[in-house]
Amino acid sequence: MLSTLTTSFISRLRANDAAAWFELWETFGPVLRAQLTRWGRGRIGQETVQDLSQETLAALSNSIERYDPTRGARFSTWLLAIARHTLGDEIDRRMALKRGSGKRGVSLDEAWMAQSGGVSPDGDYEAAVFRAKVYAAIRMVEKAADFTDFSVYRMRVFDGMPGKNVAEELGTSEPTVSRRLTRVRDQLRSRLREVMETYSFTPEEVEEAERNGLALSPKKVDDVLFDEAICEIYLVESESRRVDGLSTG
Repeated sequence: MLSTLTTSFISRLRANDAAAWFELWETFGPVLRAQLTRWGRGRIGQETVQDLSQETLAALSNSIERYDPTRGARFSTWLLAIARHTLGDEIDRRMALKRGSGKRGVSLDEAWMAQSGGVSPDGDYEAAVFRAKVYAAIRMVEKAADFTDFSVYRMRVFDGMPGKNVAEELGTSEPTVSRRLTRVRDQLRSRLREVMETYSFTPEEVEEAERNGLALSPKKVDDVLFDEAICEIYLVESESRRVDGLSTG
């Protein structure tokens, strides 16, 4: 059964809520561009990739009314099927132009909505979609959290600084650093639950965080593993987005 956050998000998309579509683009645009680049295999340039990733969301907008998440497709499968359709349409159009004939775009085959059939995303793509969700949650916390609290978390977890060094740099005590660290970690767990539920159409997607070391229940024994997992995902995704920014900037 879909969560209320998921159904609410789909409703916002269907209502052409600009903020919802921007959120979708900001979160998953880099993933779509990377996948389109892989599929293009040098046949399309970065400008075309940028255009196609935007066209993917436009195609998604046109198909949202027909989308039925209760049929068992993962959120990532939804995005991938539409991206593949958009790229295939572009390549077919180019081939038709070379032959000197026009070609009308084919309609989107919706068989992929069924859980057992359709597009089968590979592991790299699934991992990229998961990292995008985690990164989105981190950015939400960064914007909403107290500046010093998040700075402490960044220095301790993302930069790997010892608590003593962080305390000295901020002119505070180690217990205070620890308390600020805990506050941000709790906020991250809360946001992660929210993001996972928003973009999860199947039970296995909801459980992805736990499978990747991100225990969402505030158990002290899991805090170190949680921070390590968050750090690894954040660093990989930050580098991926830096590269994406260079190619699209």
